[in-house]
Amino acid sequence: MKRFLLVTAVVMLGAMSLSAAEYMIGADLSFLKYAEDRGTVFKEGNEPRSGLQIFKDHGYNWVRLRLFHSPTQLPNNLDYTIALATQAKAMGFKFLLNFHYSDTWADPAKQYIPRAWEGKSHQELVQAVYEYTRYTITAMAKADVLPQMVQIGNEISNGMLWPDGQLPQNWDNLADLLKAGIKGVEDGSAGQTRPKIMIHIDKGGDKAATKAFFDKLHSYGIEYDVIGQSYYPWWHGTLLDLRENLIFMANEYDKDIILVEVAYCWRPTEYRNKPAPFPESPEGQRDFLDEVHRLVLSAPNNRGKGLFWWEPAVAPGPLRNRGFFDDSGNALPVIMVFDRFTRR
Repeated sequence: MKRFLLVTAVVMLGAMSLSAAEYMIGADLSFLKYAEDRGTVFKEGNEPRSGLQIFKDHGYNWVRLRLFHSPTQLPNNLDYTIALATQAKAMGFKFLLNFHYSDTWADPAKQYIPRAWEGKSHQELVQAVYEYTRYTITAMAKADVLPQMVQIGNEISNGMLWPDGQLPQNWDNLADLLKAGIKGVEDGSAGQTRPKIMIHIDKGGDKAATKAFFDKLHSYGIEYDVIGQSYYPWWHGTLLDLRENLIFMANEYDKDIILVEVAYCWRPTEYRNKPAPFPESPEGQRDFLDEVHRLVLSAPNNRGKGLFWWEPAVAPGPLRNRGFFDDSGNALPVIMVFDRFTRR
């Protein structure tokens, strides 16, 4: 079976004439600098190495970095993000910027307005989104780390900046906010190549919900370039569900598609009380990524453009269960999935 999947993936890769530079092999490394600055050591073969270098050596060509407005507990403010983006660019990585438009985590269950924007009217929020986005992109351009791609909001299936842009009741408001963010990217990058715009939801294995969201989004004439999806199988459906949705999105919307958040655990975590699609083991984690990669490659019309693992390099703690390093900091087998596609 493993040999069959390998041959199938290689044939598809050749048939679509995808080079490593065109296909996004990405990792959300938003916590990497924070971990290393505080003494976390990442290793390969028990040899300490730079986390970024480990990923680079295994074919990774993009980093995704989240940005919070004014975080108090988390590190991902503008200065931190520019510093990490600078390190990544120096090593040849491209950069996807992930605006949360919040001081903390924004996802389908919560989209908190930044404290600095509390009490603003809808029109004031629209202006704040525009000015903040433009300022951020301008600052990154001045620092010579203008991202190649920007997502306007994080997992916005239920809207963002609640309650003003909460769905389903406030689609008009959400459309205004998204257009303001996109305009901010355009104006902030004036004179340089405008980053591609991603709209990111969390419905990787849900065709019906994806259709409902993007059909409505398109009715507002929102101009964007890339569909971003999250896919965690314990939340977002089976691999067949993912396959069906990839086929649907590629044929229906004629947009590039990126699985911008993917993860699987290397030890029992999410599947302790139900059967798992793959063992929660180092080998199962590797096989999961290999299979998801194969499905992205097989999306119709060459619309599957890549995937990002969510937070593979973190300090010891619960998030490490989904990461690429064991408790001693050594890289797990999953780090090698893309070697055969990127090495000559």
